[in-house]
Amino acid sequence: MSSLINPVKLFSGSASLDLSFRISEYYGKELGNMAVNRFSDGEFQPSFNESIRGCDLFLIQSTYPSADNLLELLMMIDAAKRASANYITAVIPYFGFARQDRKDKPRVSIGSKLVADLLAAAGASRVMTMELHAPQIQGFFNIPVDHLESSIIFIPYIRSLNLPNLTIAAPDVGASNRIREVAKQMNVPMVICDKERRRANEIANMTVIGDVKDADIVLVDDIIDTGGTLCKAASLLMEKGARSVRAMCAHPVLSGKAIENIENSVLTELVITDTIPLRRHSERIKVLSVAPLFARAIRNVHEYGSISSLFRIQQPVQGSFDLGADSKAE
Repeated sequence: MSSLINPVKLFSGSASLDLSFRISEYYGKELGNMAVNRFSDGEFQPSFNESIRGCDLFLIQSTYPSADNLLELLMMIDAAKRASANYITAVIPYFGFARQDRKDKPRVSIGSKLVADLLAAAGASRVMTMELHAPQIQGFFNIPVDHLESSIIFIPYIRSLNLPNLTIAAPDVGASNRIREVAKQMNVPMVICDKERRRANEIANMTVIGDVKDADIVLVDDIIDTGGTLCKAASLLMEKGARSVRAMCAHPVLSGKAIENIENSVLTELVITDTIPLRRHSERIKVLSVAPLFARAIRNVHEYGSISSLFRIQQPVQGSFDLGADSKAE
């Protein structure tokens, strides 16, 4: 069987070097040698510094802002295709532009569909990602998509807290399907914070649907950007009688004063993953690594194994770990 499998090589884009290194450690193979040459005007050119002919490549890069991170990944894919790689998987722990998944007003782009088309046009054979803002984005692709979920990272951690009156909460109605799955797996109640926006990143008002008195609340969402929604939801839940409020978010965009907002909020802690590097350390923020999960998924894809067990939590991922205070801002 092994003789029929092409050689595998892992490469990292410049935006995800730390995570890629951790993935390669868990996979048991060093990252491949590549460089991103930069010109004085800001133009750049990725290049592979070793032969990749006939290899199955896994190119690891999150596409958080700036847009250079997306363009760099596209150029890596193009370079790999032109160098005769056998199979190219774009490993995108954080899939940028995912919030632009529909026309929510006239004359706007559907950015996530455009990115899906760009990845396929560049030459990607497959995409592996985590916690898409809307799972139906998978339908924008005409190539296979492996959509991993952060619940396999978060649920073991939540269980380890041994909270006496655990309740799972959604910070908005859009997250209700996500928290329903988590609440069902943990056999605990759920509540929803219903918000109304004036415009992007600005909340007009918010109400709580469900009973939270004396509850230990865990808010679950896919992205934390400015932190406004989570902080407002946490304050409202405490006002309604909750005993404690924590938040779990897969992708720490944390733009602007988001970290300061978290530190000044009523949240006991914010638990995130390392799909995006944390800008600076905070005592209020705990980082769990997705590296073991992606390493397993990469191995199963390369060896033609099933990865359906990684879509929903069945058992904790062996080797998943807490970066804690040792995580460094980038």
